[in-house]
Amino acid sequence: MSLAPVARRLGELARGNVDFLGATTGPEVADRVASLEAGDILLLENTRFLAGETANDPGLGRSLGALADVYVNDAFGTAHRAHASTVGAARIIREAGGLAVAGLLMERELEFLGRALGDPKRPFVALLGGAKISGKIDVVEALLPRVDRLLVGGAMANTFFLALGLDVGDSLVEEDRVEMARELMARAGDRLMLPVDCRVVPEIEAGAVVRVCARDEVQAGDRIGDIGPATEVLFRNQVLEARTVVWNGPMGVFEVDGLSHGTLAVARAVADATDDGAVSVLGGGDSAAAAEAAGVSDRLTHVSTGGGASLEFLAGETLPGVAALSEEES
Repeated sequence: MSLAPVARRLGELARGNVDFLGATTGPEVADRVASLEAGDILLLENTRFLAGETANDPGLGRSLGALADVYVNDAFGTAHRAHASTVGAARIIREAGGLAVAGLLMERELEFLGRALGDPKRPFVALLGGAKISGKIDVVEALLPRVDRLLVGGAMANTFFLALGLDVGDSLVEEDRVEMARELMARAGDRLMLPVDCRVVPEIEAGAVVRVCARDEVQAGDRIGDIGPATEVLFRNQVLEARTVVWNGPMGVFEVDGLSHGTLAVARAVADATDDGAVSVLGGGDSAAAAEAAGVSDRLTHVSTGGGASLEFLAGETLPGVAALSEEES
């Protein structure tokens, strides 16, 4: 986890010497920074080695902030955490009269995620997948008033199936969220669309025999592992009509052979919609991996580097790492 290899690569990219110091704070660091000349680059060791980093320790924030006049945060993937390197250092530099600004990647993330929420081209379609509705309830709440269609897949759809009175066999489900799912469906009406069929297996494991069935034909002992082919067509048609698409979360256990069809089909549909002029924003590590596996990453408008950060942003929450930046443009 050391940044020493990063220093070597940075030197290649910068076409110059990059000094690496195996420390992050302390007198040696302060002396090395003070001795830097114009054009010199010094890379300090990984802040995650420091106990006070994730606690946003004030002392660590002061030590980091005292090293610079300008702070640039290009780590959108950590912007949803109030750490010493994302919040504390930026605050100290700003208090001393310096600037704390977004890097080019951070700027791009905020631009596309902000555009998707603030002024989307319509129809606006959101695709949500993954394991649990509880982990994305804030996102659902934030997106419902904005979207024209909300397509739900993955294991989180199972909780909605239960709310419809359907049997889900031995599938992953959140029984304590059934009433919440029922209320969301009542509020969303026909804007919320669920799978109409699914792929089921006796066990979620490589080599398991896959059976396709309608959502009301799931049997005892079945485990729902993916959306079915009819749902792939249904979701694809909705996505192809969209002018803005936001996708977060796989449609099934896509890392298991036989249960990746739905997720890969959605990835291809989003790419085709983008080719046709839609703006597509993909968030979350699993979704990004699925887009890569489908070979369509380079056809999407924006693939977010932040899973948790993109979720919290889509949920309308303030990201500490963004709030710590200077308000004025420069």
